[in-house]
Amino acid sequence: MARQLFGTDGIRGIAGEYPLDARTVHAFGMALGSVARHLGRDPEVLIGMDTRESGPWLAGQVAGGLARRGVRTRFAGVITTPGVACLTRAGDFVAGVVISASHNPYQDNGLKVFGHSGYKLPDEEERAIEQEMFRLLAGGGEVEPAAVALREEPSLDQGYLECLLETLTTGLEGLRLVVDCGNGAAWQLAPELFRRAGARVETICAEPNGRNINLGCGALHAETLREAVLARGADAGVAFDGDADRAILIAPSGRIVDGDAVLLIAARSLHAAGQLAGETVVATVMSNFGLEAGLAAEGIRLLRTPVGDKYVLEEMLRVGAVLGGEQSGHVIFSRHATTGDGLLTALRVFEISCNQRATIDDLIFGFKVFPQKLLNVRVSRRMPLEQLPRVQAAMREGERELNGAGRILVRFSGTEPLARVMVEGPDGDLVERLTERIAGAIRSEIGG
Repeated sequence: MARQLFGTDGIRGIAGEYPLDARTVHAFGMALGSVARHLGRDPEVLIGMDTRESGPWLAGQVAGGLARRGVRTRFAGVITTPGVACLTRAGDFVAGVVISASHNPYQDNGLKVFGHSGYKLPDEEERAIEQEMFRLLAGGGEVEPAAVALREEPSLDQGYLECLLETLTTGLEGLRLVVDCGNGAAWQLAPELFRRAGARVETICAEPNGRNINLGCGALHAETLREAVLARGADAGVAFDGDADRAILIAPSGRIVDGDAVLLIAARSLHAAGQLAGETVVATVMSNFGLEAGLAAEGIRLLRTPVGDKYVLEEMLRVGAVLGGEQSGHVIFSRHATTGDGLLTALRVFEISCNQRATIDDLIFGFKVFPQKLLNVRVSRRMPLEQLPRVQAAMREGERELNGAGRILVRFSGTEPLARVMVEGPDGDLVERLTERIAGAIRSEIGG
């Protein structure tokens, strides 16, 4: 049976509306509590949140539901998503709950659960929580929303920072950074982390008011940080999204350094140190062909997965890779973390920069971002692509013209009646022409 509430990143919605209304969130706490009771004699669950105004009352309802099942909670307050994953794994917690909607606007929020392993719960466990929630909400138990007053424990934040600092082999002394906190979960943690590592830090967008998270700032609006880095002559900049599981960097030249560039920097460093397991990096189908070409030049293979850091992690675990991520800035260093961690990502790149006495511009030498075109085509129905002869012919012709120096990707949207056509290649005009040709073939056969 498919999950109905849990998506690829937990339960998401508008705070105050189903499934994030008080009664349903309380039922979530009760259902999670029922699971937790089977995992320990005196189970304890960690709760953390980002800076959205809805976070505290949602946390109170989750804790209230847990308490109804005799499960204790500890509250980290505002902390990053990977911070909760780290502490859940390092401590005695049977689970960790993050209240965040990542890069979404402040009206949205979400509930994500990590197991004691630090990994997101398997689908079957999320399905079991859902089914118990539905049973409770249908009258299978008394669900009267009652929040628990939570006391924030600053020592939990400090424990997470210590875990990050322990990954350093050298410091960041003398590095001048601008940090865009996105008015989100990293607003206190990131500046403290980099200062303790030895860097000189200036912050922007570090004044959360409950409604300005991700608003014109952070990882989704890197131009704000770029202007600040150039204006202040900084050595580098980093921008985080709302829950700081992703990071976008800025080189001193003003060049935006996305997840693809970070993967190349990290892969080169690990490869040179003999620490890149299997000489393999995992990324998604959306990573630029320039990353694949740059890695190949170093003798490193790139494995691709469907879009989603969940799939990247699954493939990393399957093949034993230690590095993987997404173009969007989710990067997973599996020797140090169980999930993408923006603070850890920035720390790794800055440490490489200091160790090699090289700027970030130097570290991405030879990285050529190939022109890319993405076009959405409305369709009347979804059909296997191999059953569409005109589309197949257009794709084969395009592959011949690219001659191994690019990519063609055609896939259907999972939520909308759209076919997505993506073409990459060394020449922008060629990319444009091939994209339009393939899109035209789709319209002629199954256009909506």
